[in-house]
Amino acid sequence: MHLLLLGATGLVGSHVLEAALADPRITAVTAPTRRPLPSRPGLSAPVLDFDSLPQDPAVWTVDAVICALGTTIKTAGSRERFHRVDHDIPLEIARLAKAHGARTFVLNSAKGADVKSLFFYSRVKGETEQDILALGFDRTVLVRPGLIDGPRPEPRPVEKWAGKVLSVLGPLLPSSMKANPPEAIARAMLAAAASTAPGVTIVPSQDLH
Repeated sequence: MHLLLLGATGLVGSHVLEAALADPRITAVTAPTRRPLPSRPGLSAPVLDFDSLPQDPAVWTVDAVICALGTTIKTAGSRERFHRVDHDIPLEIARLAKAHGARTFVLNSAKGADVKSLFFYSRVKGETEQDILALGFDRTVLVRPGLIDGPRPEPRPVEKWAGKVLSVLGPLLPSSMKANPPEAIARAMLAAAASTAPGVTIVPSQDLH
C-alpha cells in the first residue's frame, strides 16, 4: 500500500511515520511537509507550499491517506488561519487524492467534534469530518482522541497542565476521560488505513490507549 501522510512532523504524525516505515504492509510513504525531512528508505517527502498545492499526480496518487495535520488557534494566529489548516487544507488534499485513486481516508479529528458545537475548535473539527465524509471515499475513518499526552514542537501550557492532572488521576478515571498516548493514536490510524473494510468507522478516545 502506498500511503499519503499529512502532518508527519507533528506529535501524532511523527509516530505514524515511524510505524508506517516499519510496517511490511506499507510499500511507500509520501509525506509532504513545509520543511525537509531526513531521507529514509521508502519515504518521499516533497517540500510543499500548502497554501498553493501542486496538481502533480506523482504527489497525490496513493492508496490511502492519513491526515494528522492540525494546529491551535494560538499557534495559527487567528481563527481564520486555524480553519485553513484544520479544515481547508485537509479537504483540498482529500479531493486531490480521491481524484487520483485513493480509496481510504483516515482523519485525526477530536473528541467532541460537532458542526453544532458551541466551541469553535470542536465546530471546525466537526465541519472537517462532515466535508471529508461528503467526498465519498470507499473507507473513511474518524479518529477522535481527547487530550493527547506527549511532547509537542510548540508549547501548549494548558494541555501540559491538564496532562499532568490526568496522569495523577489516571487510575481513578474511566477510559473515556484518560489522556491518549500519541503512539496509540498512530497505531489505530495505521491499522485503519491498512484495512479494506468499506464504510465509515469512528474510533472514540476510549479505544485509543
